[in-house]
Amino acid sequence: MLTWLLRDLPPLNIFEGSQKGRGVVDLLMPQLIASLPEYQHELARVNRARGMQMLRDPSFTCDPALIWSKERAQWIVFSITSFRVLSNGLAIRRADREQLTRFIHDGKVDLHGLLESGKELIGVVAERSYGQQLDSLLQQVPPEQIRAHYGNDALGSLLQMQRLGRLQLLLGYWPEIRYQAEQQGIAPEDLEFYPIEGISQYQEIHVGCSDTPQGRQAIAKIDQALLKLREERLVELYAAWLDPGMRDQYRADARAYFQGLRDH
Repeated sequence: MLTWLLRDLPPLNIFEGSQKGRGVVDLLMPQLIASLPEYQHELARVNRARGMQMLRDPSFTCDPALIWSKERAQWIVFSITSFRVLSNGLAIRRADREQLTRFIHDGKVDLHGLLESGKELIGVVAERSYGQQLDSLLQQVPPEQIRAHYGNDALGSLLQMQRLGRLQLLLGYWPEIRYQAEQQGIAPEDLEFYPIEGISQYQEIHVGCSDTPQGRQAIAKIDQALLKLREERLVELYAAWLDPGMRDQYRADARAYFQGLRDH
């Protein structure tokens, strides 16, 4: 039995609301499962911390939406890139903009300088990778400045903490934050989102399986399926979630990236 780990991660997986089941990975899953007809499949809804624990176990477990990291690669076997997403950034309440102005340059936030000032609390989802650059930056931050949430509705809980003024900064993907804010009754226009200085514009998403003989065998077949899906199907599924003015640039960047990769 191959267990697929799914997290509530709009716009990749969507568990609640009007777009339930219409996320990028939600729509990819039937095709991934069809590429592995020799296995029985089950879908398990987990939070990030529980999912990581299951991937560490010597089980037959896969996650369809992982960011590669050097640490994870010690116990997870990764697929080729399936698609790219706009990188994590910083969400703040519009009402808090004034006190952060000196850290915002050309529409991007100097997160290193902001956190080094030592005044602000930043909310993160526990055990989530935000990409190697941001993970490295967060490791330099005093633990008392970080609010890591472990729950099933971690981002929703962090948004409520931010709304109540219990933390100022929230790290995440803007489409996810915007969607979860609406689920929490928070108007997205009351939030502002800033890319982070020095961080790549895009992050690569991979399928990852427990590094076992079965997991490695599954990834070899998943790679073949992704080669057929990623340049057209997956690019369009993710582009549909972007603001209309960003879609053409995303499509062009994604296709140029994948054509440069060829078969990996």
